[in-house]
Amino acid sequence: MSFSWPVLVAIALQSIAYLAFYTRVTPDWPAAVTVLAVLTLVPMASASTLSAFRRQEAPIIAAAVIVAIFFSFAITYLSAMRVRVTFAGFAAAMPLTMLIIAIGNIRFHQRLSAHVALVAFEGDCIPLSLLGKANVAVISDPTTDVTPFDTILIDPEKHHKPEWSALLARCYLAGVDIVPWTRFLEIRQGRVHVPTFDVSHLAYTPSQMLYARAKRLLDVLAIIVTLPLTIPLAVLTAAYIYARDGGPVLFVQHRRGFAGRVFRMYKFRTMYSGTGGGSTMNGDKRIIPGGWFLRKCRLDELPQLYNVFVGDMSLIGPRPVAEYVARSSVKYEEKYALRNLVLPGITGWAQVTSGYAETTEEEIEKLAYDLYYVKHLSFDLDLQILFKTVKTVLFGTGAR
Repeated sequence: MSFSWPVLVAIALQSIAYLAFYTRVTPDWPAAVTVLAVLTLVPMASASTLSAFRRQEAPIIAAAVIVAIFFSFAITYLSAMRVRVTFAGFAAAMPLTMLIIAIGNIRFHQRLSAHVALVAFEGDCIPLSLLGKANVAVISDPTTDVTPFDTILIDPEKHHKPEWSALLARCYLAGVDIVPWTRFLEIRQGRVHVPTFDVSHLAYTPSQMLYARAKRLLDVLAIIVTLPLTIPLAVLTAAYIYARDGGPVLFVQHRRGFAGRVFRMYKFRTMYSGTGGGSTMNGDKRIIPGGWFLRKCRLDELPQLYNVFVGDMSLIGPRPVAEYVARSSVKYEEKYALRNLVLPGITGWAQVTSGYAETTEEEIEKLAYDLYYVKHLSFDLDLQILFKTVKTVLFGTGAR
């Protein structure tokens, strides 16, 4: 995917935002035209710079930094030319440009390449359906011409051998990217391949280690800052449940958390008292009137902010599962226990990407996304999860 539409949208939105502030005073239209012309170059230069880096570990942060740098250049140039500007307009325009370019950069990053080929290998050959709708070609002859492709997918253990060395050498000479197929799967679908995943893959960078330590502080600060909003919402939600079905208004369940430790997780009860828990379906008569709205808006999960505050959970992380689900899943797939290497969260990558699981097989399918989160833990990924969560709550789109 190109940056064309993000650049056009960014130019339009930043122009509107800037003019909204500029026209509050007597406008100097020649100066305004000059400012808008210079600002037009910011998203164009940002997109051009970002597209030069084919794979970025932090597409949101990278986009924000690049946009901020070019905005600084634009302001410096306009100030040096003594063009009349409004800094309030710049302050309003820059976040919009950052947001649009970041969205475009995420999609560009996920696309990776247009023309992809997989070098065939024997043994546990992966189904091409795992790689998504990528129109992946298959190379079975080492003499195949690689120039039509942008990226060649290999298995490092099977293709770093003499019979494939000539093909790999031609890729290097032709500027064709050589990417492990598991890495391509992570970039394209945001998931790992569980059968080939190993705990040794969790080699955190210094920035990841720093963020892992800071994440707890950010969770507590977020809870404290949002108390004026969350406390009234929690009181109103509890009052509504009590008025519809009496007490207790809280539902308590034992969940498996960090390092396999069991903790008590709290939720607002949305089912009639005495009907039990378990999976729900559309039209479930156990749900009290208005309960579906509470679930859709995630208001039933407000008590989990207490779990976050006391350190049982994080705002973002693998969703904690009931103890019986954890036991059956670990029995089915031992690597399921690796999701407990980080604090569980109120929302998570698997939740916003693949939705809820009703069977053990679906739980293992979600594991591919949970392990991706554990491996790529970062502020950038948490921002993506937060945006997807808000999008799901507000518009009802995304994972079920």
